[in-house]
Amino acid sequence: MAGVAVEVLGQASGYAERPSRLAGAVVWTNVPAAGARPVLPDGCMDLLWSEGRLLVAGPDTRAHDPGDTPARWVGVRFFPGTAPALLGVPAHELRDRRVELADLWPAAVVRRLRGRIDAAPDPAAALEEVALWRAAEADPPDPLTARIVAALDAGRPVAATADELGLGVRQLHRRSRDAFGYGPKTLARVLRLQRVLASARAGVPLAETALRAGFADQAHLARDVRGLAGMPLGRLLGARG
Repeated sequence: MAGVAVEVLGQASGYAERPSRLAGAVVWTNVPAAGARPVLPDGCMDLLWSEGRLLVAGPDTRAHDPGDTPARWVGVRFFPGTAPALLGVPAHELRDRRVELADLWPAAVVRRLRGRIDAAPDPAAALEEVALWRAAEADPPDPLTARIVAALDAGRPVAATADELGLGVRQLHRRSRDAFGYGPKTLARVLRLQRVLASARAGVPLAETALRAGFADQAHLARDVRGLAGMPLGRLLGARG
C-alpha cells in the first residue's frame, strides 16, 4: 500500500527498512546526511527513537524538514489509521507535530522503555518490541480504517467511499480526523502523492501518471504535488541518490 512507503528525500545510503511483526507496520533505521531533504506526507504516524529520546511523529499535511544535524534514528511506521489506538490519542491532536512520548504516556513508563532501548544492541528491534507490547495492551483500531485507506487509495471519491462503508460524509470526516489526523480529502491527496511518485519513478510518462491518478492534466498534478511536497515534481524525482 502506497501510504506505508516512506518518502525521505536526499538521504545517504544509511536508510533501511523491513516489515515489522506488527501487522502493516515497517521498522526503519536512518542516519541522514546533513542538509537532508524533507520527509513527505505518507498517511502514517511513527514511533521514533533517537539518541536517548522517544518521540511520536504525527501525520503530516506538508513536507517535514528534519533539520541539519545528522543523528541516528530508528522508527516504527504504523499502517495508516492504526497508531491512535496504540498511542491513546486522536491523530488530529498530533497533526504536523513531533512530540515527546512522555507527553502522551506516563513519564515513568517512558523512562523505563527508553532505558531498555538505550541499552539494547539493536535499538530498532527493541523499539519494535515496544510497539508490539503496546498493541497487545491496547484496543484494536477502528475496523473501518483499513477499508477507508483501501477505497481512497484506489481513487474512490469521498462520497462514494462513505456510501460503500455505510457512513454519512460527516461521519467519515470525523472518523478520518481521529484515525488519520485529517479529513478523507486530505488523506486521498496524500495517498495519491505516493502513487504519483511510485508511478513516475517506475518510468511511466507524467501525462499518463496524471491520468492514472485522476488529475485533470499534468499541470494539475504538478500544482498538487508542489502543494504537498513544497517543491516541484521534477526536483522530487531527481532527489534520490
